[in-house]
Amino acid sequence: MTYLLPPFLAWFIAQAAKLANVSIRHRRLMLRSLADPGGMPSSHSALVMALTTVIGRLQGITSPLFAIALVFSFVVLYDAQGVRRAAGRQAEALNRLIEDVFRSRGIREERLREVLGHTPFQVVVGAALGIAIGLIPF
Repeated sequence: MTYLLPPFLAWFIAQAAKLANVSIRHRRLMLRSLADPGGMPSSHSALVMALTTVIGRLQGITSPLFAIALVFSFVVLYDAQGVRRAAGRQAEALNRLIEDVFRSRGIREERLREVLGHTPFQVVVGAALGIAIGLIPF
């Protein structure tokens, strides 16, 4: 439990912050935001960085397990703001193209989901949250 509590706590706090941010912005409870990808802060980043931090704290930063967790975390952080964000931008461009082409022909096509990733700032805030929670001794 020592290794699992900090990552899941960081994830929960990030999700709660995301829910609060979206609900305040819309002035009503927006539970759907819990299932939507993206948003502030990145709960993926918080989760993996809390796990990496707790492993580093308990096993040492020279342990093989810490090295594996750190590499895994960098892949997740990169994916959260790089690959997934690029996919969101492509979806945005495709939606504009679909609207232009299909609307003129009277064809209705379902829109692609546009917000798939995080901004670099959202990833950094999530990672910082994860590190902070991972440093707390449980």
